[in-house]
Amino acid sequence: MRIGNLDGRLVIVRDEGVLDVEELSDGLFPADPQAIYQRWDEFRDWAASHPQGRPSPLDPERLRAPVPRPPQVFGIGLNYRDHAAEAGLAIPEEPVVFTKFPSSVTGPSAEVTLPSDKVDYEIELVAVIGRRAHRVPVEDGWSFIAGLTVGQDLSEREMQWRGTAPQFSLAKSFDGFAPIGPVVVTPDEFDNPDRLDLGCRIGGEKLQQGNTGDLIFGIPELVARLSQVVTLLPGDLVFTGTPAGVGATRTPPRFLRRGEVLTSYVTGIGEIRTSLV
Repeated sequence: MRIGNLDGRLVIVRDEGVLDVEELSDGLFPADPQAIYQRWDEFRDWAASHPQGRPSPLDPERLRAPVPRPPQVFGIGLNYRDHAAEAGLAIPEEPVVFTKFPSSVTGPSAEVTLPSDKVDYEIELVAVIGRRAHRVPVEDGWSFIAGLTVGQDLSEREMQWRGTAPQFSLAKSFDGFAPIGPVVVTPDEFDNPDRLDLGCRIGGEKLQQGNTGDLIFGIPELVARLSQVVTLLPGDLVFTGTPAGVGATRTPPRFLRRGEVLTSYVTGIGEIRTSLV
């Protein structure tokens, strides 16, 4: 199943168009895309009955963030070996965790203001939590995932490293610094949700390319480890990390520029386009 946020309304996205969930369910489920994660198991079971209806045409430009108001947003640093290597850092023995404040979330066709000339890109697979999770065994990790989406962990590098201690969370939480979308795709839609190609580009310039099979800590292990400390809530986002190729480690550095359009993709989910102004 693929679900989206069309002009603020929850929709099921199919090849032939979109189905409005509130209308199709006769009000059983609300139109609010965020609210569905509080009733995810019930909604998933209802949707499995293959609801019928006449799809409406889909205009991709009308899609907004499929998870517009996540209670918590987690970021995982250095979660690909090639990215740790390009940063000159050791492979972490435990997940490196920070947060992106929820107000940074925006949609798949967003216009994002660059606060400086030191803003970096980081393509990421984002996991959406579908059930309250506390001290989850790793073998049960996938059962707490509602779905997967595409994300960019935009980062203002000057603020991040300024001062006596890193400012990861603040530097990664400017307005629009967490674009996600275009849809949330349930894990059963993939042949193997643990091995997905992802990358980003600007025009014909390839910036990053990788595969989530190279994650140091995969999604089930992230759910298990995070939930040992923090109760994960329905609708939370987990940015799972980025592969090599980020701008700050290049020679010379390659930061984002005003007027560019950053295209980010994950195979089987789709792509998002972020206009930089």
